[in-house]
Amino acid sequence: MLERTYETPCGVIHYWVNPAAEHAGPQLVFLPGLTADHRLFDKQLAHFEGRYPVLVWDAPGHASSWPFAFDFDLADKARWLDGILTREGFDRPVIIGQSMGGYVGQAYAQLFPEKLRGFVSVDSAPLQREYVTAAEIWLLKRMEPVYRHYPWKALLKSGTNGVATSDYGRSLMRGMMLVYDGDQARYAKLAGHGFRILAEAFEADLPWRIPCPALLICGEKDRAGSCVRYNRAWHRKTGIPIEWIKNAGHNSNTDAPERVNRLIESLISGL
Repeated sequence: MLERTYETPCGVIHYWVNPAAEHAGPQLVFLPGLTADHRLFDKQLAHFEGRYPVLVWDAPGHASSWPFAFDFDLADKARWLDGILTREGFDRPVIIGQSMGGYVGQAYAQLFPEKLRGFVSVDSAPLQREYVTAAEIWLLKRMEPVYRHYPWKALLKSGTNGVATSDYGRSLMRGMMLVYDGDQARYAKLAGHGFRILAEAFEADLPWRIPCPALLICGEKDRAGSCVRYNRAWHRKTGIPIEWIKNAGHNSNTDAPERVNRLIESLISGL
């Protein structure tokens, strides 16, 4: 994997790419969730690298993609992603987005429906307004003070144990959270901004349709918000296939990487 950078008006995005592969396409684009970084998909990259072109980023403001001005929305992230993919020649992208990464994938589908070849939601949820309540949107806009004043040690514990069930998944998430150790204000700003732009995307009330083959993946023990409820409704409303990952939490790709890898493989093999 080669580390590269992409300049934006708000800061520099760091990403990792390997276009060399047995198969010319489709290209796999891995988008980590809020406060996680590119390491979230280590098990997927180890499986797919060399077989398919692969790319992963530290999302704007995250880990290596810092410093970064929090003056952007979900559509900006999708446009910057498209700039990166265009530069790298990724003209048949399949987006695999975990949590917030799945929302970025839906924004990409909204803006560039003709480009997206496949979409895998990993413990994410739909962006359509109908799925969320007014109270949930209200709360999303007010999360920064919660993270700012929550005791860091308790936040670190809940942030690791709450998103994964496996020792590997929890250890990995702890390592990603420790990037912000000693700068809780940055962590709070990052999380608060992410939830706020998510709320704004809900309020935009756009179609947010997925114009390509898609798959929903969700851990049976996902306790992040109402993710399980959202995914049940998403599947029921759209008919997009769903796979429930036994004994896995919100970061199901770290709790059951082999299972998730097989599911991704199954989707892309039919493209």
